[in-house]
Order: sequence, then C-alpha cells, then structure tokens
Amino acid sequence: MTTALSILNSSLYEGLAFGLVAIGVYMTFRVLDFPDLSVDGTFPLGAAVAAVLITTGVNPHLATLAALASGLLAGFTTGILNTKLRISALLSGILVMVALYSINLRIMGRPNISLIREVTIFDWASNFLGLSGLSLSIVVAGVAALVVFLMLNWFLRTDIGLALRATGDNEHMVRGLGVDTDKTVLLGCALGNGLVALAGALVAQNQGNADINMGSGMIVMGLASVIIGEGIFRPKGISWVLVACFGGAFVYRLFMTLALYTTFLRASDLKLITAALVIIALAIPYLRKRIRHEWIPPATRW
Repeated sequence: MTTALSILNSSLYEGLAFGLVAIGVYMTFRVLDFPDLSVDGTFPLGAAVAAVLITTGVNPHLATLAALASGLLAGFTTGILNTKLRISALLSGILVMVALYSINLRIMGRPNISLIREVTIFDWASNFLGLSGLSLSIVVAGVAALVVFLMLNWFLRTDIGLALRATGDNEHMVRGLGVDTDKTVLLGCALGNGLVALAGALVAQNQGNADINMGSGMIVMGLASVIIGEGIFRPKGISWVLVACFGGAFVYRLFMTLALYTTFLRASDLKLITAALVIIALAIPYLRKRIRHEWIPPATRW
C-alpha cells in the first residue's frame, strides 16, 4: 500500500511538472501544426539558466522567470528561422536544438550544476508551508500548473489566442482575413518553448541539479502525453485540452514508473518503453476506425 501511494504521488508530481512540457508541445504541434523539435534543447536551457542564476545568489523566483524568458527567446528564434528565413519548421527546430546544446554548455560552464546546497523555490515553499518531500513537490508543481492553466485558458480565448488557434487550422484562410500569421507563429513557438523551459527550471530545482543531457527525449515524452491525454479525455473545449495535457503526462509517467518496478525491464529500457507507449497511443484511433470500417486518411508525411 505504501509503495502504491508513493508511486501515485511521484507520478502526480511528474504529471504536473512535465504537463507543462506537454502543453508546450501541444501549442506547437496541435495549435500551430508546427513540428518543433527545439523542445529537447529548451528544457535543459531553462534548467541551466535557473541553476546558474541561483548559484550566483539570484532570488530563485527571479531565476525561474529568467528561465521562462530564455525559453521564450529560444522559441522566438525557431519561429524567426521559419517565418523570416523560410527554413522548414522541422529543420528550424532541429537547428535550434543543436545550437542550444552548445549554448547550454556555455551558460553552465560544465555539464552539471548542483543545487543541493542552494536555496530554491522548493526550499522557500518548505519554509513558508512547513512541508517536505513529495508533498512539497506536488504543491509547488501544482501551483505552477494552476497558474499556467488559468493564464492559457484565458489567453487562448482572446482575439489573439483565437487567431493563434486558427492559424494552425487554416493558415491561408486566416491570412486572407488580414491576420499576420508570421506573428502568430512566432507567438506560438515562443509560448510553447517558454513553458518547456519553465518546466526544466522547476525539475532542476526539485531534483537538485541541472544536467546538459536532461532534455533528451522531451519532445517524445511531450508528444506521448498529448496523444495519451487526447485519447483518454477526448477534449472538446480548450479547458479540457489543457486538462488532457496534464492528465496524459500523469498517465505517461505512471506507466513509466510501473514499468521500472517490473523485474524484466531496466532503466536503460526507458526509451523503448516510451516508443512503445507512443506507438500504442497512435495506433488506437487507427484500429478503432478499422473495426468500425470508417474511412482512414493517408498517413502524414511531414
């Protein structure tokens, strides 16, 4: 019973923290129909910026906001490559991801920065709330997730947010209505990567270190969370879409944790488990249509 509760609590924290990554991926992949692979670079970017600032004595709240700003800038750069230099979305994300590896190393000065003896937002919250351990992690991640949820739920219903959502549905129609789609793409890429960098800053502060390789596989994890969440919740409105992202991240992390508790799987099998989960999540809608004998569109090629 204790083990099961520990697994659920751990998965809940990770679902809240990595749910921010899922929302960031949703903003680009689903809202903009923009295959942005720079996520693998912006996650450790947020961790690196927050860690460096905290170790130099900067307030952890300001360091976390700076990490968010760095992600916004990285996403903006990806959008610039696509909209202004006319580089394909896929290649733009890959170029920024590759460049960020060197930039993150330059920021950190070394592959790993320890935050064990530094004051983070989790330490601040512990002193303020009197909590510790997983309970503290869940509360801090929950507050961050709630703030992001409320702000995005409001923003995506505004005129700018509706234009952003419409750009991914039919860019030519939106451009015909007088909307500058280049600006909406820039905004969407910046927001998505900003949320991913924020998640990186939170995770680094909670685990007590920032590592240059901590962003490996984030894009797959985020996409898997989005797909799983959509399959389980079948969201109809924007509020439920955001809930589905967090829910999908929770289910994904829960499956990963349970898989590691089995005797025949190792920690080195995590990428294999991730690939299997994504394949299953992607195959379920297809198999459902095959069973119902519904029309199935050709596979996408981008």
